[in-house]
Formats: sequence, C-alpha cells, structure tokens
Amino acid sequence: MVTATCQTPPSEHLDGVGYLFGYPIAHSLSPLFHRTIYDALGLNWTQFPLPSTDMSHFLRLMQDPRCFGASVTMPHKIAILEHLDEMTPEGRAVGACNTLFFRQSGSKRLLIGTNTDIIGVHEAFYKNMPDPDQVFHHRPGMVIGGGGAARSAVYALKKHMQCDAVYLVNRDKAEVDAVIAWCSEHGYGDGLLHVSTPAQAAALEGPGAIVACVPNFPPKTPEERQARAVMLAFLEKRHKGAMLEMCYHPTPWTEIAELAQARGWRVVLGTEAMIWQGLEQDKLWTGRELGELPVEKVKDVIAKQLSKVKL
Repeated sequence: MVTATCQTPPSEHLDGVGYLFGYPIAHSLSPLFHRTIYDALGLNWTQFPLPSTDMSHFLRLMQDPRCFGASVTMPHKIAILEHLDEMTPEGRAVGACNTLFFRQSGSKRLLIGTNTDIIGVHEAFYKNMPDPDQVFHHRPGMVIGGGGAARSAVYALKKHMQCDAVYLVNRDKAEVDAVIAWCSEHGYGDGLLHVSTPAQAAALEGPGAIVACVPNFPPKTPEERQARAVMLAFLEKRHKGAMLEMCYHPTPWTEIAELAQARGWRVVLGTEAMIWQGLEQDKLWTGRELGELPVEKVKDVIAKQLSKVKL
C-alpha cells in the first residue's frame, strides 16, 4: 500500500498545536470548528489538517511539547490503539479512538485515547429533542450500518439513551455478527437483534431513535435493497421517533434523511453529532467546561459553512 505523507505545517508562531489525522480529510470541518473556539478563547492554538497515512510521522509530531492532542479519523481509529499509553473506558468499549489527549503522570506525559463519537450521538438527540420520554426512552433503538461507527451508536443508545433493545440493519450479515460479538464481549450486547427482512421488521415494536451510519448513495445490490426495505418497514411504523443521519458529506441532507422526514420522522443532521463530539474534545484539550466554550458561535460558523453546500 502506498503511504500518503504530507509536509509538517509551520507552527513556530503558535503556543499550541493539534492535528486532524486521517486520509482523505479535505472535506472535514474539524480545523475550522476548533480554530473558531481557540480564537474566541484568545488561545494562540491551531488544529492542522494532516492528510496522511504515515503513522510514524504523526507520532513524531505528537511529541512536540506544545501539542495538546489530535482528532483521529479513518483509516487510523483502530491502528492508533497500539501506540497509546492508556484508553478511557468508553474508548475500550467501542474499540476505536477518535480523540487523543495528554495527561501528566509524575514526570511522564501520557498519551490517552478516547471516543467522543459516543457523546456526539447522544447529545445530538438530547439537544434537539425536548421530549425524549415520548420519542425514544424505553423504546428500541436502531442502527443502520456496521463497523466502528455502529459500535459507538449502539453504546450511546444502550448506555446513555435508555434503549434496552437495539435493532441492527445492514447489507452485510458478517458485519452485524461482528458488531454483536464485540458488544457482547464488552458488556453491552444484550438486546441486540439483526433484523434482516421486512417481514421480521413488521412483527417488531417500532424504534424511537435511529442512527444511520452508512454513506449517502442509493441501494444497488440485492443486499443493499433488502436493507433499505427493512429500514422503510420500520419508518412506516405508527410511532414516529427521531433519526440521526451521521453522513454529512458532501451534503448533510441525504436520501435516507429525506425518506425519514417524508414518513413523519424528525431528522437530526450529522453535523450536530460533529459539533457535540468536537466540544467534548475541546473540553479535554483546553480544560474548560462546556459553559466556558463558545457553543453558539461554533454553531453559527458551521451553519454558515453548510449554507454554501447545496442541499
């Protein structure tokens, strides 16, 4: 495999440096998001985009004493794990790391990994649903997709949103089996159910909260069309809950979001999850509490950026 490496950005003028490490990342709003926060707080800090697959180069950059941490995205969320000194319980539970920060232990500076995607998921629902008891509490949750994003969504639904059961809908049974096995091994697999046919969906209680973790493209293969039919069977249920559409590139308004809204569901855009997980990152990096961060300013900046995208 070809390793993609980028030049180390000049940072001599900065007091604090961070990175967004992934490939590709040209579409990411993360550097703009964090720069908005640091400017508002009067910090001479920057998060540099690092579009790279060169792990050794990234780890050398992290040794800079001015480095406050990093956002980690695909394809590095699992590969980074072996290079950490510690993981938070949430990071260990989902087996993927999207955030690096430092903690001092005596004379040693420890590199800690966590997963703030979990917080992004549940805060996206709670900050946008004034009536969670009516919408999703004590109802089944549902995750569309597989892999690490699905595990984060399951964890949020089970541990933070009072969803005792979670339906898994995906084109690939092997991916679903792997998600269920992982979650079970790490203590939050009870009540997970792979729903593979519309008939099976028709016989089940409707979900209250759905997290869609799949790219925005129409189904083409028989397996993709079957998964879409299962999703539609749930969307047609009498109870109309809320769907978080995690995909927001190249547009935050997706085909799945359109299908859900047309059937009476409330849709939360994936940028909401991005905002709340990013605020959690800056709490870790700056040591500030949420009330000290410029939440509304960040929302305005992201909304203006999104207004440039044709929905």
